[in-house]
Amino acid sequence: MTEKISLKNLSKRFDAILAVDDITLSLNNGEVLGFLGPNGAGKSTTMRMLTGFIEPTSGTAEVCGLDVTRHPVETKRRIGYLPEGAPTYGDMTPDSYLSFIAEIRGFDGAEKRLRVDAVADKVDIRGVLRQPIDTLSKGFKRRVGLAQAMIHDPEILIMDEPTDGLDPNQKHQVRALIHEMAQDKAIIISTHILEEVEAVCSRAVIIAHGRLLADGTPADLLAQAPNHNAVVVTVDANAAGALRQNLEKVPGVASVEDAPAPGLAEGKLRLRAKPEVHTGTGTDIGDAIGAMLRDKSIPVHELFVERGALDDVFRQITAPEGASDA
Repeated sequence: MTEKISLKNLSKRFDAILAVDDITLSLNNGEVLGFLGPNGAGKSTTMRMLTGFIEPTSGTAEVCGLDVTRHPVETKRRIGYLPEGAPTYGDMTPDSYLSFIAEIRGFDGAEKRLRVDAVADKVDIRGVLRQPIDTLSKGFKRRVGLAQAMIHDPEILIMDEPTDGLDPNQKHQVRALIHEMAQDKAIIISTHILEEVEAVCSRAVIIAHGRLLADGTPADLLAQAPNHNAVVVTVDANAAGALRQNLEKVPGVASVEDAPAPGLAEGKLRLRAKPEVHTGTGTDIGDAIGAMLRDKSIPVHELFVERGALDDVFRQITAPEGASDA
């Protein structure tokens, strides 16, 4: 795969505030990178340095092998950028605004019209092309912003909260579009919607306090979840004691705990068996527990293996030292 983005020891300081602290990462063609972090983590600052809107204090940002600060025009030609809030001109219509953006990008005549029509169809805004942008819903405004980022068919797309304000159907449509575009582009998505990472990203990084703390596939990150590969069993309450004793004897089980759940029927009890190892994909204890249940003839109402949740991994990685959920 061809490397499209390279950040090397990138840092940005605003007076006494170190907003981005020595970030190094690269992105290849065909990758969709989820850029995650709490508010104030340094995500937007990193993207603004990458797009050339602000200069780094130290380190380098390269796009297609070109240094962003030394070749600002050439790198901007290769990037489509959807910033937070997608600022537009409210008194313009999407049609006139996108025509204006196409002209800025160097298109005119029939080619300009073709570009506007193509992106209008892709983001499904043809029905509002001639309404003033100020009169549009938040979701339509967001899609107009996405259209302007796509109009020149850039090699790289950098999007800050691309589905913000969209309804579920519109989110599905935009995610499908991202999948389609990822075939021949490098894409960065900054988002607070962790389900979006699993839905569209091939890779994810987590930053906090300006530092890069995790980098891997969504599956890699899920493997770090506290309940990844844990096995949950629901039985009648009068069988819970025997179940607990037998679960604790299963090879690979580190601990057994109560796993209460909303709506659990009266007289039922749910237990969670956690595996000993949480490296790689974690220890698989599901088969051993299933065999034990059959051997001991313990009737169960429910049995499943937990995947864990990215929300838990996110909190685990970004929580300040000494913080707790209490």
